[in-house]
Amino acid sequence: MKYYDTADEVLKRAETITLLLLDVDGVLTTGQLFYGEHGEVMKAFNTLDGQGIKLLQQNGIHVGIISGRKSAALERRAAALGINLIAQGREDKSNALDELLQTYPCPLDQIAYVGDDLPDLLVMRRIGLPIAVPNAHESVHHCAALCTTRAGGEGAVRDVADFLLRAQSKYEQAVATFYES
Repeated sequence: MKYYDTADEVLKRAETITLLLLDVDGVLTTGQLFYGEHGEVMKAFNTLDGQGIKLLQQNGIHVGIISGRKSAALERRAAALGINLIAQGREDKSNALDELLQTYPCPLDQIAYVGDDLPDLLVMRRIGLPIAVPNAHESVHHCAALCTTRAGGEGAVRDVADFLLRAQSKYEQAVATFYES
């Protein structure tokens, strides 16, 4: 992870995160959109990200999604991962955040958000731990407290999951079951 704020400050904020919110195109995916012959949109999701999301959920950190685009593929992926906190087709992501908080109340300083483009700034400026992916727009990097090592759609969310679990001293226990015989 690349720190834009001091490491101590970022780690202090990460210790209190109880909700991780994610953009989709450019964060959970590479941002590329593939169109089938009948106009359907296809997206590819990274399994490393999925495992990271599951680890967060199993360790008390809720995960939600705010996407500017509506997608059946996203609905299926979110359902497969047990993500119920989702706002799709929402260009005004700040209002989407407010609506999600009515469903799942959470102090803003306990929210981390991963974004990559200008519409994400509306949320990133309000929450406790704004995070960029390496291929994000420069304005997102200027707003972010840190940046993932891997790009969107290539394990960026897993970087965040591992980072949050380590910051909260939950990582070793979270992965221990995978090492047991």
